[in-house]
Amino acid sequence: MTNTLQKAPRTLTSPGRREERTTARSRWLVIGGGAILPILILLIWQGIASSGLVPSFRLPSPGDVVLAGIDLAQRGVLGLHIAISTQRVLLGFLAGSLVGLIVGSVVGLSKIGAILLSPTLGGVRAVPSLAWLPLLVLYLGINEDQKVALIAIGAFFPVYTTVSAALRHVDPQLVEAGRAFGYRGTALLRIVQLPAVVPSVVSALRLALAQSWLFMVAGELLGSSLGLGFLLNDSVNNGRLDRLFLSIILLAILGKLTDALVGILEKYLLKRWG
Repeated sequence: MTNTLQKAPRTLTSPGRREERTTARSRWLVIGGGAILPILILLIWQGIASSGLVPSFRLPSPGDVVLAGIDLAQRGVLGLHIAISTQRVLLGFLAGSLVGLIVGSVVGLSKIGAILLSPTLGGVRAVPSLAWLPLLVLYLGINEDQKVALIAIGAFFPVYTTVSAALRHVDPQLVEAGRAFGYRGTALLRIVQLPAVVPSVVSALRLALAQSWLFMVAGELLGSSLGLGFLLNDSVNNGRLDRLFLSIILLAILGKLTDALVGILEKYLLKRWG
């Protein structure tokens, strides 16, 4: 009897602690699995660069790219390139996403709004990003406003398109239930309709963020003296492939980090409204 009592506490494991261990295991599994392909690419890249199959002026080694980054960082330039590009992306993304959410809600919930806005916005959406540059330069000049406006245009359309389509397909019974509780107008949108399309909104935000980085590069290719887009263009003009590869890798890392921030927002929204 005594032995049984002594062993019993060892076999007891709280459900919360067990769940934490499972979550931690899953997290490390995802991180480890996601790191396999980048490591494999680096090894293949290093192997090709070391073998001499491709000349070094055509394919710099990973070490050369790291040294190029260290050189720019020591000059105090790399941090400025990263900071200014990130600032432009975040400002344009926030502005474009907010307007896209508002206009998408109007088009998705109002038949009159859909009739008036949907055909025109559908045509404007087909305009390539580079086609906006001359117009923005003409009216805004070559400055920060022009670049942020271009990024905002890129962020606007994914959010507008996805939100308007998702709101059209919200369960009518859910809307009627909200109205039965006395919700109307913006209160109905905020409390009932938008929470119903949270997964679609988050997907739209992720796509808008990717578009923002794409439009940022397009905006910095013209009349820019700072930013990763400028570094990309300047590296091509000067034949610095090590800096070119560095710019591409930094864009990939920053894009993933900002996407992870949207993932945190998704967890918060799903926890609150899911």
